[in-house]
Amino acid sequence: MFKDIDVQQMIHLQKEQELTLIDVRSPSEYKESSIPGSINIPIFNDEERAEIGTIYKQVNVEAAKERGLEIVSAKLPAFIREFRQIKGGKLVYCWRGGMRSKTSATVTDLMGIKVYRLLGGLNAYRRWVVDSLNSFQINPKAFVINGLTGTGKTAILKALHSKGYPVIDLEGLASHRGSIFGQVGLEPRNQKMFDALLLKELVRTEQSKYVLFEAESKRIGKVALPDFLLKKKQQGQQLFIELPMEERVKHILEEYEPGLHQQEYIDAFQKIKNRIHTPIAKQIEEDLLSRDYPQAIRLLLEYYYDPRYQHTSLSYPEENIKTIKARTIEEATDLIEDILEKEMIVAR
Repeated sequence: MFKDIDVQQMIHLQKEQELTLIDVRSPSEYKESSIPGSINIPIFNDEERAEIGTIYKQVNVEAAKERGLEIVSAKLPAFIREFRQIKGGKLVYCWRGGMRSKTSATVTDLMGIKVYRLLGGLNAYRRWVVDSLNSFQINPKAFVINGLTGTGKTAILKALHSKGYPVIDLEGLASHRGSIFGQVGLEPRNQKMFDALLLKELVRTEQSKYVLFEAESKRIGKVALPDFLLKKKQQGQQLFIELPMEERVKHILEEYEPGLHQQEYIDAFQKIKNRIHTPIAKQIEEDLLSRDYPQAIRLLLEYYYDPRYQHTSLSYPEENIKTIKARTIEEATDLIEDILEKEMIVAR
């Protein structure tokens, strides 16, 4: 018989053994939000789920159950095969821990496949995430990466993360670069997924001596940062990156790839066009249309982004600010590493 466990038991099991989380909801539900690291083996696809829902509303519960049984029966062999391919422990969940996860757990158990079922499903997990974030405190010292647009803040964090430094990439978690053009080429995450991923990263780094993240505003695309993180940002050691304009333009071209998303950039520009002096705005638009992206980016930096960023450092105590002047992003990364190594020596 399968075993029901709650969220805390699931977290404990994940620490003790290999445990694959299996979301048996439809693909669209899974895409909208899920438990980080889970895989999707839907018991009903989107069309089947819609059909059963219609029968439930227009006929009755029993008719909906009968149609659901017909659908499950036909796909049962393939469903079981997918479960058999997964090594180690397995846990199934649906939205509220109802019929879909119960049916999945029952049929897999009948075929000799041991599974756990998450009590309350994704809904219970979401409540746990929200409650955990509401009471979370960041204990490690914060190093906060600041800098004008194009100074490679995210690239620096990714490079440091690859070397094992305790980094939280907030823009990566949000799947948004944080600017008016930030979602081009990406699929921004919603608040539910962002919160779950953020909590996972906070727990991962909570035993570190320090943690690094970018100086973000309250909102990144569709999501809002929790107040305790903004407070920690304000109290942290501020590292201000300074790079030559040429390096900034080069980095933006590489990261944003405007040539692959021309119309999206033109559309996004319309949202800020009236905030830029008319002759300059006209020139930027012409540059985007003619694909002169280096010139368009340079003008956007000089006349839109840089002026908006000018007074950022004034909001921090002077003793908490370190300015890092570098010729390249790689050099800036090396200089930050030097600072972090000195921090570890002091901590010892």
